[in-house]
Amino acid sequence: MLDGAKSVDVKDAEPSDPGPVAEGRGGGPHPEGGEPGPRGPLNAVSAAAVVLCLATALVHVVLVFLHVAPPNPVSQLYSRPINAWVYPLFEQNWRLFAPDPESVNRQISARTWRTAPDGTEELSGWFDLSALDGSAIKHNPFPSHTSQNTLRRAWSSYLEAFGGDDEPRSERAVMMRTYLRNIAADRVAAHRGGSFDSIQLRVVTLPIAAPNTTGGVHPVATGAAPLETRYLPWWKVAPHGTD
Repeated sequence: MLDGAKSVDVKDAEPSDPGPVAEGRGGGPHPEGGEPGPRGPLNAVSAAAVVLCLATALVHVVLVFLHVAPPNPVSQLYSRPINAWVYPLFEQNWRLFAPDPESVNRQISARTWRTAPDGTEELSGWFDLSALDGSAIKHNPFPSHTSQNTLRRAWSSYLEAFGGDDEPRSERAVMMRTYLRNIAADRVAAHRGGSFDSIQLRVVTLPIAAPNTTGGVHPVATGAAPLETRYLPWWKVAPHGTD
């Protein structure tokens, strides 16, 4: 030490208290500025939803492919589950490439029957289902697929499955009958209200006249293209209109 200088005691510097340490999952500290969240269950649910969507899409593509493919041992072996999945909502055909325009006008109407609690029976008048679709399409630049095709395709599929009579001879025929009945019952219940026990359809068919050489349309000669009216059987429905 130099003369005249005071001795100074030097103490070891003590570390400052860092304060409480935030702990993350598992007891360890988590990074500053972030808060832990319950990401584990959320990630698991998201992953499960993605896997389910991909599996459903894959099954759908395979079943539709087997439906449109030429008959083969696989499609014949699993024809029942394939038809149950495809019909009637996912039906596929080649009419996009070979269209078959309508050659007739059809007016599909429905009437209902109800037995009241006191035993009286009520028969409604005819309700024009085709006119309902026509009003939704006319003057509409973007008409919906439902208004354009649902009722029309339901009837054409019913006609293909049943032919000239109304006796079902296959599971597809029973399914198309139920499909057509439910469409008619739902629309009548939605626009007329009330409940009914049975419903009947009437289909009036008139061939479309061919155009003449001047660009007009030949008038339909009497007896040349007569109206064809077909009455379908009475079908039982649930009180609210569908099964």
